[in-house]
Amino acid sequence: MDRKYNNDMIGEILEQSGEKDNYSGPGKGKPLPKDYTSKDVYQNFQKAAKNAGYLPGWIKLQKEISALVQSCQTESDLVIINEKIKQHNKICPVQMQKNKISFDNLAKAKEVW
Repeated sequence: MDRKYNNDMIGEILEQSGEKDNYSGPGKGKPLPKDYTSKDVYQNFQKAAKNAGYLPGWIKLQKEISALVQSCQTESDLVIINEKIKQHNKICPVQMQKNKISFDNLAKAKEVW
């Protein structure tokens, strides 16, 4: 039972290469920015994702619906758009949900979307 169980794989790799306590790369000895310590993990993730250009699925779908609404000309286009609006409403926040579109309110929908 002289085997040491360790979950620190990176630490093991650095220890085997002799670099565990000899790190001299960028950031050594510098404190973490206050943003990292003042926010929780999810808020830090949201900031990193936003900076990387990530968009949630419902926003991508909203942009797709907007393009379809602007080019809508037939009843079959409306059926496709309304199905996508239904999908959008299932995955987006409640306050961002949209109503279905008909030919009667198509002009108004083009302004809204």
